Amino acid sequence: MRTIGITGRSGCGKSTVSAYLTQLGYPLADTDQIAREIMAPGSPCLQQLADAFGADILNPDGTLQRHLLANRAFATPEGTKLLTSITHPEILQRTLAMRDTAAQKGASLFFMDGAVLVGSIFEAYCDTLILVTAPFQTSVERICRRDGISPEMAQRRLNAQTPEATLRAKASYILENNHTPEDLIQQVQNLLPLL
Repeated sequence: MRTIGITGRSGCGKSTVSAYLTQLGYPLADTDQIAREIMAPGSPCLQQLADAFGADILNPDGTLQRHLLANRAFATPEGTKLLTSITHPEILQRTLAMRDTAAQKGASLFFMDGAVLVGSIFEAYCDTLILVTAPFQTSVERICRRDGISPEMAQRRLNAQTPEATLRAKASYILENNHTPEDLIQQVQNLLPLL
């Protein structure tokens, strides 16, 4: 079984590609979704984060104040590194468990969707990397629509992510999402036989 990484910056259309692959019946781990799951109340990961970034990142009911954690973690490169050292091993463990299940069921392909595959512990587990990309301004508009934030905030988010040139250099295949969703799906259909 081959593990195919799907990556891309925010607002690129990665979720459209993953949703389509899931619809076709391919096993897929959404590392961003798993990241949300490990932040659920009572999670051992949450306690580690509170120890590292301050108990006040947790509400009285045990839920996480995401913005407060993000503000503290992303304020410095050291904070970001600390956050990933706590969360990434747990996300990877769950992802690999899903991959093992897919292999036991005889799947020939397993997809791993994540914004931060390149340059992280996840990259080593990918046999092939697909990059989904979109023009900067298009991504900004999509993020604003999806998350209800200002264009300035969306631009800041994109500028904080791995540069597109770095992602392009690592990718085996690139899906250019600069037309319609149907065009993007067609590119996925054309790519599948090559995997």
